[in-house]
Amino acid sequence: MAADMLSTVVKPIHKEGYKFIGIFAAITLLLFVIWQPFGWIGVVLTVWCYYFFRDPERQTPIRDGLLVSPADGVISLIEPAIPPAELNMGSASLTRVSVFMNVFNCHVNRAPIGGKITNISYRAGKFFNASLDKASEQNERNSLAIEMEDGRKIAVVQIAGLVARRILCEVKEGEVLATGARFGMIRFGSRVDVYLPEGVEPLVALGQTMISAETVIADLYAQEPRRLAEAR
Repeated sequence: MAADMLSTVVKPIHKEGYKFIGIFAAITLLLFVIWQPFGWIGVVLTVWCYYFFRDPERQTPIRDGLLVSPADGVISLIEPAIPPAELNMGSASLTRVSVFMNVFNCHVNRAPIGGKITNISYRAGKFFNASLDKASEQNERNSLAIEMEDGRKIAVVQIAGLVARRILCEVKEGEVLATGARFGMIRFGSRVDVYLPEGVEPLVALGQTMISAETVIADLYAQEPRRLAEAR
């Protein structure tokens, strides 16, 4: 029982976080030397840093055709949009589902569906608030095209935000990912866009909370219409 309770609080850490947690901890010790109240502020910030870089295990649904959320956060946009030109996926608009991550969300990004990475393209840009529509076009971004077994492709785009200053992509072109597999992360507050295949409707609604690798955002084989929701 005690072990189960501990596991709900203590989570694995992404390797990118160790140096930052160490820096925060060292500064905290220095703050305690300067003035104890400052030190306790440092403790809070160090705990937040640990929490930011957490990388928990997730239980990914494995039925064929399910697309899962690539990030923790909330659905900030659902709209038609053309995939990034650098992915060479054509000029037709597809349904874009955007997941906005604040600084308290887990920032490890995961593959929405299994397939082969056929294209990865990084583009420098600005750092507008990632929840804004213009962030998709003007912010720094890293785009991936994933080809599924049936030959269709989806686009996944990591977008830097107002305070995000590094996009980390840990995969290469030609790799084959399983649904829910880790492929990167973004520091510190950002967004991930998914461009659904033509004719596929999202099964999520604006404002809905997402759990990376677990929440289903679409089903390639579903015939139901786009879902709506209302606050309760």
